[in-house]
Amino acid sequence: MIWRRELYASPNGDRWFLVLDDEKGRPFIVHEPNRASGGSPTEFEVGSFLVAGGGGPEHQELLRLIGTLAEHEEAGNDLWV
Repeated sequence: MIWRRELYASPNGDRWFLVLDDEKGRPFIVHEPNRASGGSPTEFEVGSFLVAGGGGPEHQELLRLIGTLAEHEEAGNDLWV
């Protein structure tokens, strides 16, 4: 099973997703470039994505999502059930 959550869609049409693929057994980031660029989707390890990121809105959204995990843990909620 593959689970995808859109992190950010830029005004130029680029999109970033947080992906969890049961076969790969790890979360990763997929960047889908806009159609006009003609590029192909690219996968990034989560750590590499954050380190090389430069603080763009797609990186900020991933960090916000990571922060919500801690908030739910403190509230006694388990997001991964």
